[in-house]
Amino acid sequence: MIVRILGENQYELPETEIDALNRLDETLTTALESTDEPAFRAALVALLDHVRATGTPLAADSLCPSELILPGGDAHVDDVRALLGEDGLIPG
Repeated sequence: MIVRILGENQYELPETEIDALNRLDETLTTALESTDEPAFRAALVALLDHVRATGTPLAADSLCPSELILPGGDAHVDDVRALLGEDGLIPG
C-alpha cells in the first residue's frame, strides 16, 4: 500500500499494517470528536510515526499513485476534520 504524508513523502507499507493503521486512526478520530487538542496532536504524531517506521520511503521522483493520503504533522485540527470520511482517515 502506498501512503502519502502531505508535505513530506510517500511510503510503501505492507498490507499487514492496515490493522495497526486503523487502530491509530480510531484514536485520532476519537480525539477529533472530543475536541481534545493535545490528544489529537499525540494521535496524529503516532499515526505518522508508524507510517514512517513501518514504511519504506519512495524516491522523490516516484510517480506512484497514493492509496492513502494523510495530513502532515503540522496540520490544523480543522484541516484534518475536513479530510475525515465515514471511516476516519483510513477507509476500512
